[in-house]
Amino acid sequence: MKRTRLREVSVEHEVPFHDVDALGVVWHGHYFKYFELARTKLLRECALDGGDLVGGRFQFLVVDARCRHVGKLRYGDRFESRAWFSELHRRVGIGYEVWNLTLGRRAARGHTALATLDRDGNLLFEVPEEIVRRIRGA
Repeated sequence: MKRTRLREVSVEHEVPFHDVDALGVVWHGHYFKYFELARTKLLRECALDGGDLVGGRFQFLVVDARCRHVGKLRYGDRFESRAWFSELHRRVGIGYEVWNLTLGRRAARGHTALATLDRDGNLLFEVPEEIVRRIRGA
């Protein structure tokens, strides 16, 4: 079953030396940083970054984060991080892929789930309609 990819974005980068281990391979924890690069672009395009609607009236809290490594990145490889919205009901789901552009294949895929909190830090059990409208582009 094909999952929804609402408002997919991508960012290209090159693996820096400080992200690799002694074998020249990207340390597994850095993939979450690569996801974050794409997620930041995605949220900014919807005016949901920290200084926009989120941050002033709402907060996002990461309640689940997953990464599945299916390839590798090495020092100097060009790569692309992709992010898209995959869920908008009880939480904001964001899917990710990291593609090794040097080798032409996927290096990782992942997902984060963001709960929405109000200004006072209270958990909201549904994503506020104002956030949904911004994501859908209405």
